[in-house]
Amino acid sequence: MRCPFCGNEDTQVKDSRPTEDNSAIRRRRFCPACGSRFTTFERVQLRELTVVKKNNQRVPFDRDKLARSIITACRKRPVDPERIERMVNGIVRRLESSGESEIPSTHIGELVMDALSALDPVAYVRFASVYRNFREAKDFEDFLGKLGGDTVEE
Repeated sequence: MRCPFCGNEDTQVKDSRPTEDNSAIRRRRFCPACGSRFTTFERVQLRELTVVKKNNQRVPFDRDKLARSIITACRKRPVDPERIERMVNGIVRRLESSGESEIPSTHIGELVMDALSALDPVAYVRFASVYRNFREAKDFEDFLGKLGGDTVEE
């Protein structure tokens, strides 16, 4: 593993342990060249996934991008980061076990919407506003009207 600080290719693993949900191996590493310490995560990848966007462009699936979008939707909400990680792992597992190597971006968006609706109503609406491309307040009103009043009250 290359050191992210100095680029040295000869780093040493100092400690390895499974993550709390056993979905990855967490490794603490040390670079003898610059003395830096850093953490890496090793995950199982069942297959290479390609995302087919709405314009038919194909891009490699990026787990980190998925996680960032969910974290952004949950920002400043009382959602445990561990629950977000479990949610991301569950979505990735469903995608990898679907048997398809090309996944429409709309399918990924719907999986995220389903998961967020159960996790946090505000994060759900935030994600929906970007995913569904809300352009004005009326779009929010229409969306919230479909949810029903009791779903989004705090």
